[in-house]
Amino acid sequence: MELRSLPDDFVWGAATAAYQIEGAVAEDGRAPSIWDTFSHTPGKVDNGDTGDVACDHYHRWPEDLGLASRLGLGAYRFSIAWPRVVPQADGVVNPAGLDFYDRLVEAQLEAGLTPFPTLYHWDLPQAQQDRGGWAERATAERFAEYAAVVAERLGDRVTNWATLNEPLCSAWIGHLDGNMAPGIKDLTTAVRASYHLHLGHGLAVQVLRESVPGAKIGIVNNLSTIEPASGSAADLAAAVRADGHINRWWLDPVFGRGYPEDMVKLYGVELPVREGDMELIGAPLDWIGLNYYFRQFVTDDPSGPAPGFRQVRGPNAEHTAMDWEVHAPGLEELILRLSNEYGASKIYVTENGSAYADTVTPEGAVHDPGRTAYLEQHLAACDRAVAQGAPLAGYFAWSLLDNFEWAYGYDKRFGLVHVDYETQRRTVKTSGLRYAELIAAHRSR
Repeated sequence: MELRSLPDDFVWGAATAAYQIEGAVAEDGRAPSIWDTFSHTPGKVDNGDTGDVACDHYHRWPEDLGLASRLGLGAYRFSIAWPRVVPQADGVVNPAGLDFYDRLVEAQLEAGLTPFPTLYHWDLPQAQQDRGGWAERATAERFAEYAAVVAERLGDRVTNWATLNEPLCSAWIGHLDGNMAPGIKDLTTAVRASYHLHLGHGLAVQVLRESVPGAKIGIVNNLSTIEPASGSAADLAAAVRADGHINRWWLDPVFGRGYPEDMVKLYGVELPVREGDMELIGAPLDWIGLNYYFRQFVTDDPSGPAPGFRQVRGPNAEHTAMDWEVHAPGLEELILRLSNEYGASKIYVTENGSAYADTVTPEGAVHDPGRTAYLEQHLAACDRAVAQGAPLAGYFAWSLLDNFEWAYGYDKRFGLVHVDYETQRRTVKTSGLRYAELIAAHRSR
């Protein structure tokens, strides 16, 4: 397999998130997040799993960064836990939390890894949720204050910043479907949360521009290609609504286009816009992050959630352990859409990966041909997009490690590295070894 079109300076990385790997949820001043509360609520997470220990990365990070180096990664995308840095709603900074990320960044640089921190990967301090959470404007303002604290401490060494990871999940799955923290099911609350997430992003961009000279700032959205389940007029209209709900609502505002009018009308919720907000939300970015896992087939369903569509299983397709379709051309299509329709000047694939039921052989190896094939197919899609002129600058595999997979608990494994949660032993999988080979081949061409 040759990746002929990827540029020589292509960034090769892997991604993680704080609550999914760190553990140590009550150590060194960290306070509960909404995910601590949600995961400890009976019935919310498969098997009653929580992130209390996870991969114990808080204590084992030197080993994990060593694994990143072993794979030949050039960059590491991780998230900073807001409840470690500013645990309560009073704005008081926890020095031990900042110290941890200071050590983590310093060690990455020493290992030749470029840090790509994300300021928010869903772990809102519970104390802030108790004051209304993302449904309230004050949370966006507190987020900007937290961003300023992190930027002041790390900005002398960190250039690449992401404000939010997948705000769709925070707003729609957390506040409309109720299947993620904070577990609310209310359209008005969800729309308000989506707006304040965007506002928090805009305020954080402003802070980072002021605090970090030369900062390269982006936001990370999870996008899907959308296909109607049939050629009926109803299903075609449902696909337009699904694209609005899943893609356009999250892209249009940050590219300075405002919110899509058809979706504003469909939701029927007045956005709490104040003078100057849309300019903040739509401030120019240095890059856009694309998380891609699967395409979605949708059918019209008036009884479904507010947008009136329902996802259905596509025909004759391979699916992962998450029951997500494997469709690499969708990644190529979305990269080109960001380039051609939205005019993105730099794109990173910030997450892309697959879950399969891994087993450890008696010899201690983990052979995962499904994940290896998925990786190869999607990197080939990246290569094709670049060959067509897309400004794709890097790829971050999801994930470096098996981890706490949110409401699915620990059964679903996405890692390039297997984690035995009982012993915390790490084992590089065949997919990880293959990724290392592809990286080495690209650099030596």
